[in-house]
Amino acid sequence: MIYLDTHVVLWLFARKGEGLSVRALNLIESEAELLISPMVLLELDYLHEIGRTTLSSEPVYDYLYERIGLKACKHSFTDVIRAAAKQSWTRDPFDRIITAQAAMGSNNLVTKDNGIREHYEYAVW
Repeated sequence: MIYLDTHVVLWLFARKGEGLSVRALNLIESEAELLISPMVLLELDYLHEIGRTTLSSEPVYDYLYERIGLKACKHSFTDVIRAAAKQSWTRDPFDRIITAQAAMGSNNLVTKDNGIREHYEYAVW
């Protein structure tokens, strides 16, 4: 399983993957299951609400579900929050929960975020 960070999801939707590293594209195009934390959907809506993107989560998720089979992870919220409590390297709740969700199975997380890449050994760019 490969998890995608919020900006990766936006780039796949709006830029059709332009700007992603070769390694990130290769992982996304592999036969692995592509997942996001539901927190990615909330962050997309938050970014839309504050005017940082014109896109809300619903059209982005629906498009990527149809095009590349992207799915939202179904781990229980309680388990994810317990895992997020261990991600004490950041105060950003989005990064904390997105990383924790991927970390629950030691899965790759495709992200350009330097902070995540410094603290999560399976972060890939």
